[in-house]
Amino acid sequence: MTKKIGVGKAHSKIIWMGEHSVVYGYPAIAIPLKGIEVECCIYPAKEKITFDFYDTVSTAIYSALEYLNHTDIPISCAIRSEIPQKRGMGSSAAVSIAAIRAVFDYFEQSIDRQTLEILVNKAEIIAHSNPSGLDAKTCLSDQAITFIRNIGFNTLDLDLGAYLVIADTGIYGNTREAVEKVAQTEEANLPHLAALGDLTEIVQKAIQDKAIDTIGQMMTKAHSHLQAIGVSVDLSDQLVALALKNGALGAKMSGGGLGGCIIALASDQADAEHISHVLKEGGAVQTWIEKL
Repeated sequence: MTKKIGVGKAHSKIIWMGEHSVVYGYPAIAIPLKGIEVECCIYPAKEKITFDFYDTVSTAIYSALEYLNHTDIPISCAIRSEIPQKRGMGSSAAVSIAAIRAVFDYFEQSIDRQTLEILVNKAEIIAHSNPSGLDAKTCLSDQAITFIRNIGFNTLDLDLGAYLVIADTGIYGNTREAVEKVAQTEEANLPHLAALGDLTEIVQKAIQDKAIDTIGQMMTKAHSHLQAIGVSVDLSDQLVALALKNGALGAKMSGGGLGGCIIALASDQADAEHISHVLKEGGAVQTWIEKL
C-alpha cells in the first residue's frame, strides 16, 4: 500500500562541549535542537529518482527503499529545512532521518527506532565515509547525548532552567579540514585537547548539579583552547566576545570550526533574547534560542 504523500520530520543538534578532543578519546556532549526542523515529503512519480551516492537525501531514500524492497517504484521528494548546511547542526543526519521516515510513511510501514538508526547510519557512511554516529544519535533523541569514541553513547537529563543561544556566523564550517589541521601539529595540541576533555567532564558533572555558572565558565575556557588549536575564526571570536560582554554566562564556538556556529549560555529567557539580538547586530546571520 502507498499513500499520495509520505511525510517525515527530524530536528537539529549542536555540540555543546568536546569538539576535536572527542577524536582523541575524550567525551563530547551534544544536545538536540527540537525547535529547528527538517521535513521531507515523498510523492508518486512517473520516473524513478536518479540516485547520487554522494548526496545525503539520495542515499537515505535508497537505503529505505532497499530495506522495503521497493527500489523499482518511482517516487519524488521535496525537502523543507530550517537547518543550515555545513554549520555543525546535524543537517545531513536530520535530512536522512526525515527522508527515511517519509519513505516508510509513503508505503504505510512503521519503523522502529533501532532500524531507523541503522538505516540513517548506513546512509551517512555512504555519504560521509566515517561518521561517529553522534549526529544521528542526537537528531533522533529528545535528550542530551554524551559520547566517547570506542565506548559509546549515553543520555543526559537537562533541567537547568537556562537557555542556549545558537548564532550562525554564515561561514561554512569544514570539519575534515579542521581535524586535519589539528592532527598536523598534534604534539603541540595534545595539552589543549586534554584540557578540553577535562572541561567537558566538569560540564557533565555541573549539568547534574545544575551549576550553570560553572558550565558557562567552562564553555568560555573551552573556546580559548579551541582558539589555541587553530579551529576558530575571527567572526566566531568576535561573537563569543560580544555574547560575554552582554551578559552570557559563557560562550564558545561549536562544531568542527573554521566557520559554523557559536553558542552562548544565558541564565533566563530575557538575557537569551538580548544576547540573540546583539549577536544579530554583531554579524550573525541567524540565531536560535533553546531552553535547557
